[in-house]
Amino acid sequence: MGRVRSWMLVVMVMVMVMAVRAERNINRSGGVYWSTAEEEALAQTQTKARDDDTAVADLDADGGFSSLEGMLQWAIGHSDPVQLKETARDVEKLSPTDLSNRQVEIKQLMDELKTPSDAQLMQVAINDLSNSSLSLEDRHRALEELLILVEPIDNANDLNKLGGLVVVIRELDHSDADTRKMAAWVLGKASQNNPIVQKQVLELGALSKLMKMVKSDFAEEATKALYAVSALIRNNVAGQELFYEEAGHLLLQNIMSESIIDIRLRRKAVFLLGDLAECQLENKEKDELPFFSSRIFLKSVVDLTSSADLDLQEKALVALKNLLQLKTTEALVFKDFCGLDGALERLRQQLQDLMVEEEHRDYVMDVERLRSEVHQIFYRKLEKVTRQVPT
Repeated sequence: MGRVRSWMLVVMVMVMVMAVRAERNINRSGGVYWSTAEEEALAQTQTKARDDDTAVADLDADGGFSSLEGMLQWAIGHSDPVQLKETARDVEKLSPTDLSNRQVEIKQLMDELKTPSDAQLMQVAINDLSNSSLSLEDRHRALEELLILVEPIDNANDLNKLGGLVVVIRELDHSDADTRKMAAWVLGKASQNNPIVQKQVLELGALSKLMKMVKSDFAEEATKALYAVSALIRNNVAGQELFYEEAGHLLLQNIMSESIIDIRLRRKAVFLLGDLAECQLENKEKDELPFFSSRIFLKSVVDLTSSADLDLQEKALVALKNLLQLKTTEALVFKDFCGLDGALERLRQQLQDLMVEEEHRDYVMDVERLRSEVHQIFYRKLEKVTRQVPT
């Protein structure tokens, strides 16, 4: 019985050898190995997509085949039937010693075919980043790989276990702006809607570094840094408190007030403000922060409605909608100091003109509905004040 089983295993490995060789002859550009930075000259990390769903189904979550049976099925399906019969006859004639030697080949081939898991790929990238002599090109490549790998929440949760968060945060201090940008992007991607990673990154002190990067003259770095800041503190009260301690509200105010700042950064700033105001509305038991009712701060938001960028105008309206619903914001400040009534009317006229263009009509109508909602909330708030004024 043992000899029969050994014979079957050897047939399998021989079949697999033929199948793998055939696959490699068809597609020499493909590969199953992950290349570290040191191995980049020898192999590429990309694998060509295949239409064979059976092969994909046989692979388990950690890479490789889920069972010997699955491996055998895959091998048979990728082998020539005539060669398969000839190989079986040849193997049947092998001596016990030869069978034992071929069994060693089975393990070697299985190791060769085993694809690395996401955790292993992440570890390779982390190890590369830990190499101080790594070239900039390879450093960027490692960060790009992590950016893709941390998107699934389970992978993001593994990043700190593998020592990756410390390594990536260290890259925020790199002398190369593109490296800092990529590192911020990875942190933002891993932290997005993930309280576990948010807490870990905040505890490692990355928020203050990212907020300093938001002030960078390099627009790409500043934009990705603000993206990371937003991802870190979204729906995270502890993160928001740290943000306010670092004068985050002034950071947002400065970005919104300066028309020469990159439009992408201004969009992210007012979007984050709208999110913070919404969080304040949802936590009514907490005292409203003073900056929400600051006249200069509110005016910087209202002024964004006069922008030529429709996306920025929409995000400003969302922020205003939330700010108007706060208890401490004053309707008369919005009216007399910020000129909100006039700003909303000018925006209405602008949107009306844009509706002529059929290409963007649906989007423009959505913005107009939002503008109308803000207008109604504003005037309801204003009416409450005017009723209290003695005649």
